[in-house]
Amino acid sequence: MAAVVLLLTTWRTGSAEPNLQPWSIQPLGRPAIPVSKLAATKDGNPIDQFIAVQLEAQGFSFAPAADRRTLIRRLYFDLIGLPPTPSEIEAFGQDSDTNAFDALVDRLLASPQYGERWARHWLDVVHFGETHGYDKDKPRPNAWPYRDYVIRSFNEDKPWSRFVEEQIAGDVLYPFTRDGIEALGFIAAGPWDFIGHAEVSESKMDGKVARHLDRDDMVANTMQTFNSLTVQCAQCHDHKFDPISQEDYYSLQAVFAAVDRADKEYDGDGEVAKTRAGLDQRQRPLIAEQKQINDFIRSRAGDALGALNESLTKAEKTAKQSEAFGYHSGIEAAQSTTKWVQIDLGRTVALKQIVLRPAKDDFNHIGEGFGFPLRFRVEAAEDPGFASTVRLIVDRTTADVANPGGEPQLIDARDLVTRFIRVTATKLAPRQDDFILALAELSAIDAAGTNVAVGAIVTALDSIESPARWQKANLTDGWYPGATQGGSTELAGLRSAREELLTRSTLDEERERLAVIGGALEELHAELGRLPPTQRAYVAGVYSGSGTFTGTGAKGGRARPIYLLNRGSVQSPGREVGAGTLNVVPGLAARFELPPDHGEGERRAALAKWLSDSRNPLTWRSIVNRVWQQHFGRGIVETPNDFGNMGAKPSHPELLDWLACEFRDGGQSLKKLHRLIVTSATYQQQSSGTNERAVIVDADNRLLWRMNRRKLEAEAVRDAMLFVSGRLD
Repeated sequence: MAAVVLLLTTWRTGSAEPNLQPWSIQPLGRPAIPVSKLAATKDGNPIDQFIAVQLEAQGFSFAPAADRRTLIRRLYFDLIGLPPTPSEIEAFGQDSDTNAFDALVDRLLASPQYGERWARHWLDVVHFGETHGYDKDKPRPNAWPYRDYVIRSFNEDKPWSRFVEEQIAGDVLYPFTRDGIEALGFIAAGPWDFIGHAEVSESKMDGKVARHLDRDDMVANTMQTFNSLTVQCAQCHDHKFDPISQEDYYSLQAVFAAVDRADKEYDGDGEVAKTRAGLDQRQRPLIAEQKQINDFIRSRAGDALGALNESLTKAEKTAKQSEAFGYHSGIEAAQSTTKWVQIDLGRTVALKQIVLRPAKDDFNHIGEGFGFPLRFRVEAAEDPGFASTVRLIVDRTTADVANPGGEPQLIDARDLVTRFIRVTATKLAPRQDDFILALAELSAIDAAGTNVAVGAIVTALDSIESPARWQKANLTDGWYPGATQGGSTELAGLRSAREELLTRSTLDEERERLAVIGGALEELHAELGRLPPTQRAYVAGVYSGSGTFTGTGAKGGRARPIYLLNRGSVQSPGREVGAGTLNVVPGLAARFELPPDHGEGERRAALAKWLSDSRNPLTWRSIVNRVWQQHFGRGIVETPNDFGNMGAKPSHPELLDWLACEFRDGGQSLKKLHRLIVTSATYQQQSSGTNERAVIVDADNRLLWRMNRRKLEAEAVRDAMLFVSGRLD
């Protein structure tokens, strides 16, 4: 124990060279392929040569090759996750071609099921989920593009360095590409605390904790996935066993300081994305010039304009009905999609009636009853997540409800005491080749006849936020079709007066220029409207500093300041740290040299390049070990997520390094790596035999040492297990 304390102390103080450098960060060097008589007849596969040398040293030999029926089943399950058909087994067994096995390997690697099979392994590693987790395990309807991206990348045999870079900073390093956006689902793959992010302000302590833990997940997932290191252990103190400091950890948090998770709109076609970006770029100077001219005009109008604007604001509040249509859900292709919207009365209230008021919109000639659900239920609860104390008020989910037109739907709520009311649509209303849920108003009437829902907070599964016509707040604003409008004459007069004042304050040359700008913008809007609709993916979104998302990219977002936290507590911040990574890899800088005005994306791009650098031995050792693990049941390193001093040592370090170098320098092809492994004699051994000193592969592709049971003794068992684990000297 004293020796351990001394080692830790010298590393902390720097007074002596510590012995804490894990094997995994030593520079990669390509070992020479050993020569073994045992493997001389095994077609010269380098894997067999490395394995044979250790077998010979311990007096073991290879087991006989498995029969063809076993091999084809083993290959099918490993490469595509499905069994071969009986006819395929029979045909392979009767195929006399000496290249039949290699041809089968190539055919399976070219199968689309290959990407699906190996994407499952990868999605497990990155803890991909299609719901948020935590207390409110809400669905992520747009998480699937990342899953499809992984499948597509494996099937296309994308070079590993690009695969790594796209998932950290694809929007920056590979702009105007579909993969560059969808790959960012990696950063957003893990659990997300809906309450801590969506319902608690970032200014509050619980909100700060939630965001700190969110960044911790991003850091841990990135470094364990690509480098197999437990950097998260340095959140509260310097890593106890590996040379990872607290400053390293918080420098990694700073890389993701501007990142939140969000649904992002994007173009699936790169050319469309470039066109849209070009049109947006052409709009910006026109919009800026238009604003500048209008500012000059408003300044000339002076105090008179200010007084008119104030009067207009008051009049618009009383005439809101004509502009505020109500709440409108997201648009769906399937009518059976479930949608819900709920209100929070702010306190527990005794009610006597709930009123659902249909919306009105002339879109597609629908008119009154626009979006009113064909099947729905109304529930009440004391908690916002409707996880307990739920009471069903009305259930109309068993048969279609006739469109009510403009008639309010009155629901008896006597004896109901509640705070939250939720309307859930189980069959949506048709819109135009698609389906929605829409309501103009949800009223909650108490015993005195007062609508206590006015101004209530509204939440929903999703919402079309297009003020003032459609937005969640309209559901409880007190205005709906048929409500007393009032003030419309006054409003029209005030708007007319304001327009006349601005016209008098506009110079002739300004009027002419505004007309030119308006025409140009109208043309650009028309061009944008002719582009294919955008897609949506749940990915890393960029924080703007105002609680909204500005989209990903080198120029968007504002990074939160990141401090070195004393014992990991957000209540005890120390000095601010800049963006960087681990100070463990020789030859690679640990802190990123970025210009003072750098965009947030440049931080992620720097980390992506650090991870994919050919000099980073962790990246290349990690991935070949993961592939080996899935083929043999255990990795060359048995702790695939921990290459540190507390993890296992490699059982065959020379083989691991040779595979890493071969993979890194030979095109970074996963399919080539699979082919090398499965065509080896090591992989093709049978799982049963009589050779008492043979190493064999069992039915689950797990490397085991088996001896003749009649001669098996306790000492032999111990030696065999130690040899497999790499601990036998």
